[in-house]
Amino acid sequence: MKIGAHVSSSAPLPKCVDRAREIGAETIQIFASAPQSWRPGSHTDETLAAMKQRADEYAITPVFLHGIYLINLASADETLVNRSVGSLKQALQFCASTGTKGAIFHTGSHKGAGFAAVLSQIVEAIGDVLAATAPETWLILENSAGQGGTVGGRFPELGAIIRAVGSERVKVCLDTCHAYAAGYDIATPEGCDKVLDEFEREVGLARLVAVHANDSKAAIGSGLDRHENIGEGHIGREGFRSFLGALKIPDLPLILEVPGFEGKGPDKRNVDILRALCAEAGA
Repeated sequence: MKIGAHVSSSAPLPKCVDRAREIGAETIQIFASAPQSWRPGSHTDETLAAMKQRADEYAITPVFLHGIYLINLASADETLVNRSVGSLKQALQFCASTGTKGAIFHTGSHKGAGFAAVLSQIVEAIGDVLAATAPETWLILENSAGQGGTVGGRFPELGAIIRAVGSERVKVCLDTCHAYAAGYDIATPEGCDKVLDEFEREVGLARLVAVHANDSKAAIGSGLDRHENIGEGHIGREGFRSFLGALKIPDLPLILEVPGFEGKGPDKRNVDILRALCAEAGA
């Protein structure tokens, strides 16, 4: 498996590749703009080309984009949904310009209305995004921790969206912290087998293009999205060893979104720990 991390894309943009190399990452995830703002990034064509060239030069691949946190395709507010669709279109335009594989994003929250009530709206929004963007780019659904009516905390919801959209461009990123918080036991060998069996049945492992490798500060089923350094949380090293061994997907990108041992985000120590656990698991 390929070990990577979310790294800063602060100016100059191509520097994100150097930041990845400093911590030993082979694959990366970045933001194209401030994650808490609707304002798109102001990148020139030259900057975008330079980032792609730098990533190609040092074989940092694949590169993923993470959508902004304001996106909510399940909202009852039509204006918010339209802004979310526009943001995802901009994200995939960035991907096409830089050779980035696709945009990983949080689908949003129905605020208690129920998944069935918002499914058609989500599907229509995703269809709009796909129709307006380059066919080689992916729109990547991320599972949620299940709090606050968020969509995608359970695998059947992700599968329902994928089947309804009917496009091979819709993929999935599995966040280990979110899955554990949503009640999926990935901390034991028996639990991992059951979780991956359900994922295959409801979503399909062929749709899985990345894993957000994060330990969890909170207990299983808590619904709390609280990332922890690898081996320092409730999943623990044994849990990750079991999960990685059960996955058995060659070259699957594992992307760290952890606080870091010095509180500065994903670091070399987390990369090294995860790489060692992959080796121990034969992954």
